[in-house]
Amino acid sequence: MRSPNDESSAGNETEGAGSGIPAAAARPSRRSPRRRALLVAGGTSLVLGAAGLVIPAPFVLESPGPTFNTIGEIGDSPLITIDGEQTYPTAGELALTTVFVSGGPNGAVNMGEVVASWLNPEDAVLPVDFVYPHGTTRGEIQEGNAAAMTSSQESAVAAALDQLDIPFTEELSVAGIMEDAPAEGVLETGDVLLSVDGTEVTGVESLRESLNGTEGSPARIAIRRDGTEQTVEVTPVLGENGTYQMGAYLSIDYTFPFDVAIALENVGGASAGMMFALGIIDKLTPGELTQGRSFAGTGTIDADGQVGPIGGIEQKMVGAADSGAEFFLAPKANCDDVVGNIPEGLEVVSVETLDEALTAVEALASGRGADGLARCTDAG
Repeated sequence: MRSPNDESSAGNETEGAGSGIPAAAARPSRRSPRRRALLVAGGTSLVLGAAGLVIPAPFVLESPGPTFNTIGEIGDSPLITIDGEQTYPTAGELALTTVFVSGGPNGAVNMGEVVASWLNPEDAVLPVDFVYPHGTTRGEIQEGNAAAMTSSQESAVAAALDQLDIPFTEELSVAGIMEDAPAEGVLETGDVLLSVDGTEVTGVESLRESLNGTEGSPARIAIRRDGTEQTVEVTPVLGENGTYQMGAYLSIDYTFPFDVAIALENVGGASAGMMFALGIIDKLTPGELTQGRSFAGTGTIDADGQVGPIGGIEQKMVGAADSGAEFFLAPKANCDDVVGNIPEGLEVVSVETLDEALTAVEALASGRGADGLARCTDAG
C-alpha cells in the first residue's frame, strides 16, 4: 500500500568560491580570448548543471515507509477495535507495510532527488506516466486511495469472518454498466440483485456460479429498483476469463454481526487487506497467533480470501526488515519482484489465500519453520 506522499524535499544549495588577487599582483589580464571563452563556457556549464538539479523532473520516487502493527496500538488506541463480540489478548506483530511516494501529481521532485534515489538501492525511480494516467490530479489520487482503503477494510472483515465461519450478509448492487454489454438497457445503476433463475444472490461467488450455470442462455434476474422488486431478462456472454458475465460493475454492501473499526489515518490504498484480516482473526480467537514473534506482510484481499498483488514490494520488504520483522508474507503474484531483493535476515513466504497466510503464521510462530510453505524461489 502507499502511504501519503512524502513531500519534504531537501533543498539544493550551490556555493561559489570567490578568488581574491593580492594587491601587489593586481594588473590587467593577459588571458587570450580563447581561454576567456573556455572559462565562460565552463562557468556556464556549472551554473546550468546546478540549476538542472533543482528543475522539476517527470519521475515518481518510492522509498520504504513505516510499518503499523494491526494487533497493536496507534497512538493511544488499538489499530483494530471490535465491539459486540468477545476478543482475546494478542502479542507480537502482524504489521502492514507502506511505501513513501513523492513526485508526479503529489508534488514535483527535482533531478537532485531523482539522482539520489537512483543511487539508493532501497528506492525506486519510475516515470510519472508509468504510475499515474496523464492528467491525474492530487485530489483524484487522495480520493482513490481513501476509497481503496475503505473497500479493503470491508473486504478484510468479510474474509476474516468467512475464515472463522461467522455468518454475515452481503448485498450486490449495480454500480455501472459497460458499453454494449448484455446488461445495457436492462439493468440500471442502483439496482440490487436478488436472485438469478430463482437462486438467491448471496454474494459475488453465488452470482458467478448462477451466471455460469446459464451457459449463455437468457437468465431471469430478480432485482430491487427504487424499493420495488421486479424481474428482468439478461443473456450473459462468455468473457475472456472463461466465465459468463452481464457486463455490469458491482458494488458490495456488507452487514456484519458486530462492529470492526480500523483506525489508520494518512495511509491509503488496498494492499493492507491481508494483514487487516489476520489481525481481526487474531483478536477474535483464543491464544496468541504470533506467539510473540514479529510478522509483516502485504497483499490485497477479497471477501473470498484471495490474496492479490500490490506495488512497491521491494520497498515494503526493506521497511519490514528495518522495523525488526522476522517473517514477511508476500503475495505469490509478486514473486518475480521478491526474488533477488530479500533483505538480509528476513524470511519470506508466498501466499495466495488468507488460509495459506494463516497457516504460514501458525507454522512459523510455533517454530516448525518454513518446511512445506511456499517460497518465492519455488513459486516465481
